[in-house]
Amino acid sequence: QVQLVESGGGLVQAGGSLRLSCAASGRTFSSYVMGWFRQAPGKEREFVAGIRSGGNTYYADSVKGRFTISRDNAKNTVYLLMNSLKPEDTAVYYCAADFGFAVATEAAKYDYWGQGTQVTVSS
Repeated sequence: QVQLVESGGGLVQAGGSLRLSCAASGRTFSSYVMGWFRQAPGKEREFVAGIRSGGNTYYADSVKGRFTISRDNAKNTVYLLMNSLKPEDTAVYYCAADFGFAVATEAAKYDYWGQGTQVTVSS
């Protein structure tokens, strides 16, 4: 069983930055693929970024160049640094863990989910 706890969300003005954190339980964190997803009101949950156990990263086109995903295996934590935030980035952000090998963009592929953290970007 893996438990994921996100933190770091909040209210920020457009153009600002936030860093989300996701702390994971479990002794094999380093072997998980970790992903960040987001869900805005009335919309489907969408892939934002993912990172493989070896550190390879993948991003949705909408956040490429603005967001950075990273992981600290010693701390069992994955991060999402979000720069140049836009109002359309407003959503609940979730981290997720996958026992697979490659980064999946489909939410159904992930085995464990956090409770989510709200990010609101004002214009």
